[in-house]
Amino acid sequence: MNVFSISYFDNLLLAAIPQIWFAIPLIVVVSLVYGATRHENLPDIFAHSLRNAIWYVGFMSIIFFLIWVAGFWN
Repeated sequence: MNVFSISYFDNLLLAAIPQIWFAIPLIVVVSLVYGATRHENLPDIFAHSLRNAIWYVGFMSIIFFLIWVAGFWN
């Protein structure tokens, strides 16, 4: 058992959350910050952030698919 965990249920809670869900806030924050460094107007920032978020999700999906296919050649 982890010394820093408050109870046994902390480990169960973290085990129930798929790791891919941690990517969503990261994608949102990175897209907004990158969009804000390129534009000053708020609508332009959101439009650029949306395009970047779609690109990031697409790139991660391609990498996930390649790793998934490579897993069949164990």
